[in-house]
Amino acid sequence: MSINFDKMKEKLAKVQGRDNGKSSFWRPQDGENTVRIVPTADGDPFKEFWFHYNVGKNPGFLSPKKNFGEDCPLDDFVRNLFNEGTEDSIKMAKNLMARQRFFSPVLVREEEELGVRLWGYGKLAYQELLSLVLNPEYGDITDVNEGTDLTITYGKPPGAQFPQTSITPRRRSSPLAETQEEITQHLESVPDASTVFERKTPEQVQAMLDEFLLGETGAEQSSTETEKFGGATSTNNDTKSVDEAFSELLS
Repeated sequence: MSINFDKMKEKLAKVQGRDNGKSSFWRPQDGENTVRIVPTADGDPFKEFWFHYNVGKNPGFLSPKKNFGEDCPLDDFVRNLFNEGTEDSIKMAKNLMARQRFFSPVLVREEEELGVRLWGYGKLAYQELLSLVLNPEYGDITDVNEGTDLTITYGKPPGAQFPQTSITPRRRSSPLAETQEEITQHLESVPDASTVFERKTPEQVQAMLDEFLLGETGAEQSSTETEKFGGATSTNNDTKSVDEAFSELLS
């Protein structure tokens, strides 16, 4: 029996966060964006993940330790850097430590034909969303018949170093879509946030860390640096903004 190449293409698209050529992710454009958070089967449309960024030219990847409780060479390396306590080691540790990101399935107004996509955002937006969800004035903002659209304003204010996100609920409730058939289609197409990111093994993370250290210090200095910070390359177990790194992850 020969290999099913169509199936392999589906698997690759899943790993890369694409479905039939369409991205599973949505990033707000500068200015105002109107979205509707879509309910999920488990009742929790706010999923939390931890990512490592800035490991050489590698895009962000899921933290084996923070997400799955696995031994992680990078997590050990970061802890040893903090324990070293120097200005340089702490700076590197903060650059490499896992960062929290949150994801919600959203339907973007005026882009409904692209289907439900995942919106990734940070802790401040997460807190703002939870406060809104718990506000009795709005009820269930994800309700498919009487929920609330959100205006997402995104951009870099004058003088600000990084883009900022503000969230404003619409004053009137509205259905998720015009017909029950469309609502059902959207609910059935919600991406599974737990499967859209490739999961790295501790061995793969070790290889990326080794390559990163060699690139940072050169082969000879890398050996000294690794020994200094606790043997991170053993087979045993200028900084970008999180928004920039996250953009690379979803690109």
